[in-house]
Amino acid sequence: MPAVVAACLARYVRPGQRLVAGLSGGVDSIVLLHALSRLDGLPLSALHVHHGLSPNADRWAEFCAQTCARLRVPFDCVRVAVERGSRDGLEGAARRARHAALAAAEADWIVLAHHRDDQAETLLFNLLRGAGFAGAAAMRERSGRLLRPLLAVGRSEIEAYARAQRLDWVEDESNADIRRSRNFLRRNVLPDLRRRFPAAAENLAAAAARFAEGLDLLDALARADLGEMAEDFPLSCATLAGLDEARARNALRYLLAKRGVQIPSEARLRELLRQFLSAAQDRHPQARLGDYRLFRRRGAILLEKVDAGKTARSAGQTPR
Repeated sequence: MPAVVAACLARYVRPGQRLVAGLSGGVDSIVLLHALSRLDGLPLSALHVHHGLSPNADRWAEFCAQTCARLRVPFDCVRVAVERGSRDGLEGAARRARHAALAAAEADWIVLAHHRDDQAETLLFNLLRGAGFAGAAAMRERSGRLLRPLLAVGRSEIEAYARAQRLDWVEDESNADIRRSRNFLRRNVLPDLRRRFPAAAENLAAAAARFAEGLDLLDALARADLGEMAEDFPLSCATLAGLDEARARNALRYLLAKRGVQIPSEARLRELLRQFLSAAQDRHPQARLGDYRLFRRRGAILLEKVDAGKTARSAGQTPR
């Protein structure tokens, strides 16, 4: 396991750069932290995100602190407030809060423990939600300053390493709740697929990698179609109107992804594009996309970050 992790780091990390490992206390993150701690010369620390959603949350945080003390890895715990009543559910809200806490960490690289089975699960989940190429590409080994060294490693291999190294970990009781879509896929769907198709997880993960290559090509096409507007919003409606529907949708998707906005389903993206390009001039179509508002004003599409239901700042000014 340390060799797998070291090979990933060698592709991206320069000497002296600081790493923060996301540490939930589950077996995946414990194995990742243990493997990282075996590598010499790494400025390494660990970060635990305390959601406060489980009665065991304080115990998990203490376990992570004790584990880091044994491994002599600096440890930090960040408490987050999870939005209740979120449109994408408590699980999605918790994921956003966790990602925000990790994004705020002071480090050159954030190292996460997603593995091959997570990749297969994510691909299935995204496809079932009607995602396009962006969702089908699932997770990357590198995404910005996020690194996922275990993405080619299966859950069974991770658990075997943990047992061989006599590692301790905690179990999140919510993982058994199959009312949650991801848990349903993990516990009901993927095991059935493996019984019929033993290499299901490997093949799904390989498919996600091919989708990721296709997405890179679509991004290059979007940059060519957008020209000088490929940097950011605002986006001229006239430019989109001059493209065929698929390429216009691809250009809009590209800019949303560049700003870190969660990409809506292909059906919703198609409907947004239709509204922005066909609504009468006295109409002002808009859509809420997570923490952002996408809207049309004076012949251009703009993107604004929204805080507590109010517009906080604009991504640009309408072209004259």
